Amino acid sequence: MTYDLALALATFAFVSSITPGPNNLMLMASGANFGFRRTIPHMLGVAVGFVVMLLLVGAGLVQIFDAYPVSYTVLKVVSVVYLVYLAWKIANAAPVQTSGASGTPMSFLQAALFQWVNPKAWAMALTAITAYTPDQTLRAILLVGLIFGAINLPSVGSWTVLGQQMARFLTNRKRMVAFNWVMAGLLVASLYPVLWP
Repeated sequence: MTYDLALALATFAFVSSITPGPNNLMLMASGANFGFRRTIPHMLGVAVGFVVMLLLVGAGLVQIFDAYPVSYTVLKVVSVVYLVYLAWKIANAAPVQTSGASGTPMSFLQAALFQWVNPKAWAMALTAITAYTPDQTLRAILLVGLIFGAINLPSVGSWTVLGQQMARFLTNRKRMVAFNWVMAGLLVASLYPVLWP
């Protein structure tokens, strides 16, 4: 991979990782509801899960979509249903002050597995592999994974910090409930490119 291609990939990785999407909106909600420390497994699950997904897509998983186009449609339907379910859970999450220790943020494994039904993650992985690894060599695919891994974790972490800082203003139940409903609405709105490409 040339320096120019690596720089272009790093720019793509940053822009696609830092912009709003299902992962970032859920991390912001988790940061506000549970704080930074309790959201660390969620952040690590997003970062590691996405890199694993990216490497598997680069290793040939993308060929399944080429061979069986209906599999992509099935993935879209499952993704939409699951994201609507997660939005409902966020909207109805009890604020930390009332839920105390009973509230649970997404675990590392849940966040890693979520990448497989996250439409934005699929779009990022497919674009990264098809646009930035023209020769599809193992070395190029590993480099794409390394660059994304280095950029993705700090990017998603910033959304958790943003949520944690917002918690200072969400000091009563009404504000927290309103925040959770707004986050749920934005999560559903993030499906727009999937439903109407």
